[in-house]
Order: sequence, then C-alpha cells, then structure tokens
Amino acid sequence: MTTVHKTHTVTMWTLVSLIIGSMVGSGIFALPQNIGSVAGPGAMLTGWLIAGVGMLSIAFVFQILAERKPHLDSGVYSYVRAGLGDFIGFTSGLGYWLGSVMAQVGYATLFFSTVGHYFPVFQNSWVLALSVSVLTWLIFFALTRGVKQAAVMNVVVTVAKAVPILCFIVLVAFLGFSWDTFTLDFWGKGSGFTFSEQLQGIMLYTVWVFIGIEGASVYSKQAQRREDVGRATIIGFLSVLALLVAVSTLSYGVLTQAELAALPDNSMGAVLEAVVGPWGGALISIGLCLSVLGAYVSWQMLCAEPIVLMARDGLLPARVGKVNAAGAPFTAQLISTVVIQFFVIVFFANETSYNAMVQLATIMYLLPYLFSALYLVVLALRPEAPTKGEVRPDPTTNSRQLVVGAIAFIYSIWLIYAADPVYVLFGALAVLPGMIPYIWTKRSRGERLFNTFEWFVVALVVAGAVFAVIGLANGSLVLE
Repeated sequence: MTTVHKTHTVTMWTLVSLIIGSMVGSGIFALPQNIGSVAGPGAMLTGWLIAGVGMLSIAFVFQILAERKPHLDSGVYSYVRAGLGDFIGFTSGLGYWLGSVMAQVGYATLFFSTVGHYFPVFQNSWVLALSVSVLTWLIFFALTRGVKQAAVMNVVVTVAKAVPILCFIVLVAFLGFSWDTFTLDFWGKGSGFTFSEQLQGIMLYTVWVFIGIEGASVYSKQAQRREDVGRATIIGFLSVLALLVAVSTLSYGVLTQAELAALPDNSMGAVLEAVVGPWGGALISIGLCLSVLGAYVSWQMLCAEPIVLMARDGLLPARVGKVNAAGAPFTAQLISTVVIQFFVIVFFANETSYNAMVQLATIMYLLPYLFSALYLVVLALRPEAPTKGEVRPDPTTNSRQLVVGAIAFIYSIWLIYAADPVYVLFGALAVLPGMIPYIWTKRSRGERLFNTFEWFVVALVVAGAVFAVIGLANGSLVLE
C-alpha cells in the first residue's frame, strides 16, 4: 500500500533499474537474427546511432510532458487527448492497446518456440497455437481473481534478463569474436540491399527493443529529487543501448550476416551455442523463457489499462472500466484476452512469423509516440496558460523542448515511412473496428463525433483498411 509520506522515496539508481527493467524484454534475445535478416554491420551501427538519438528524444518528450502537465495521469494517451482532442487521443490509446495485445502473441510464440527446441512437440504450429491460447486464458482467469505479480517474480525475471545477457557479452567478446568475420562484408553488399534499404529494414526492430521507454516518465512523481529523473533516463537509456549494441556487434563477429539471418527466433542462444556449445544455448533459453513468461504475465495484466482509462474518460462505454469484487477490471481483461485469442488464430492460420508480429505491434506503438511528440511541438509553439500547478518554462527552455519534440516527431514519421507498407495498412485495418464503440459512446452522450482534422484522420484509416482488405482478397498482401 502506498502512503503519502512515501511519495518521494525513489532514488536515482532505483529509477535507473526501473527504466532498464521496463525496456529489456524479449526483443534483445531475438536481436541477432532480426538485425542480421536486414542489415550488415555498417548499417547496424548507423541504425543504432539514429535509433539512439530518436528514441532518447521520445523518452524526453514523455518526461517533459510529465513535468509540464502533471495533472494528466491517464497513461501515455492522455497527453495526446489533451492536445489533439478526443478522437486522436482515442486512436493513440487504441494503438497502444493493440500493440500490447499483438506483442502478447509474439511473446508467447517466442516462449514456446524456444521450448520447442528441446521438446519437439511444440514445433507443430497447431500445438503451438493451442499452447499460446491455453496460457493466455489461464493467465486471464488468474488476473480476474485479483492475482498480481509477486515481488519475488519481479526479482527472478530481472535476474533472468541480466545474467544470460551479461554472460553472452563476456563469453562472446573473449572467446568467439573475430574481427575478420565482423568486417567480412561490413556494408552488407552481399545482402542484395542498398545501404538505405538496410537502414529502413532495421528501424522497426530498434524501436521494438526500446518499447517501455515511455515508462520513465511514470516514476517522475516518486523521485526524491526531480532532477534525478533526467539523469536516470539518460543513464538507463544509455545502459540499455550499450547492451543492445554489444549483442548486435558481437554477433556479427561470430557468424556472417547470412548465417545470422537463418537463425531461429532465440538467436542470441544460437550465437552463444556456436561459441561454447549446447550449454550456452541452454543458458540463454532458460533466461529467455523466464523473462518472456514474466513479461507475458505482466503485460497481459497491463494491456487492459488503456481501455480502462479510456472508459473512465468517457471515450468508451463506462462498463468497460468497471472492476469486480477482487478489484480486477474483468470486462477490460476479457476484451483484451478475446482479442489476443483472435490474433492467435489470425497469425497462426496465416503462419505469421515472430518478426512480422513484432513489426505490426511496433507500428501500433508508434501512434502515441508520434502524436505525443506533436503535442509537445504545439505546446512549445503556442504555450497555454499554466493551470493546476503547471509551470510555464522560460523561453530558452521552451526552445530546447521544441527541438526535442521536433526531433521525436520527425523520427516517428520516418519510422512509419521506413516500415513495410503492409504493416501500416494492416495497422489501419486493426484500428478500424475499435472506432465502432467510440462512435457509439459519443452518440449516446450526444457529443460531436469528429472535427475537420479528425475527419481527415478517419478518412486515412478507412482508406488504409480498404486497401488492406483488397490486398487480403487478391493475395497481394500477406503477413509472413
């Protein structure tokens, strides 16, 4: 239970650990294959430089908005709603929720495919789909009875993430890295892709491994000193970036790009196995399974939050946000679980790969990132009168915040441009059904549906969804 006198007790190094823990998930374990499938070492290093600047700017967007708008605490979508209206806020919240739902299927797929390396029964796609479904519903029934993650599970998951990754870095650096292998095709000419195409291909993977960076702003109110938040954000972010670059770089020194591209989803384990033998792969697999299982439980618990918050804010029917006797948002969790089950069926029926699930989920996550950055730009250009404890920054600070917001906005736009159009179109198709309860809620409250800008966004979503349906019908668009 949180009490008032313990509001500002989080130290800077605790903030650093929380930030690192929120960002390091399943993505790093699949990183060697993900990056190797699209880029050579030169493009990989350039991509991390771009991602480092872009994702740090996004982190600072949420930190700045948390300081400028301390009364907005309804999740990351609340900033978008405050600045750009109900519908754009709803679209951002819906995108974040859908990204979390799709990520759940990816988490479970990675978990069972890793287990399948040792227990071949899970290599059957139907067994895999059934296992993911059973796990999802078991967790749902547990969560609706008020079961939360125990503290001991958080500790186990944190250790499970850290130990295998650090072991990988040390063992590969001293036992397996070859400079000749790393520089063999440094610019990836043998891949058949130009340098710019390699950069485009790497971008969504770099975003996926940073998902959770927006969580840094959540802890700002609990910090002992306000200035610790900025320092912790930089330290935590750079620490994670160092781990990601180390894992990527070292992998290219063990196997060629073509060999990395051919690895299974648990590619970090496969790289370490190539260096030290089967026990290395088993070590990484155990860490991955514990980490992914812990992430699966926590994210299934948290993925209901966006629609609960939107229901409480009047953007969805109020009953969606109600809790049961155990204090769990039963309806929101049921909706999330049913939609997870729907995507399990869709993804497995189409034999969708883990990579495709990741890229589609990442597109959905980009919506609140993009619109939050736009809101900060609008705030910096047209500062509002301070209310509810807000402090208007001085002109110099405001100019710096404008630069941060502009970099984050341009980076988000470029990420969407860099994405395969198929993911953008399928993302629009996924968003479209969610507009139905929004419209129903607005009409039942006698409120205006859309303004001119919102109608433009609606038109874009509908057009994208139509193209996706046509592509599905004629077979020109598939999730592979």
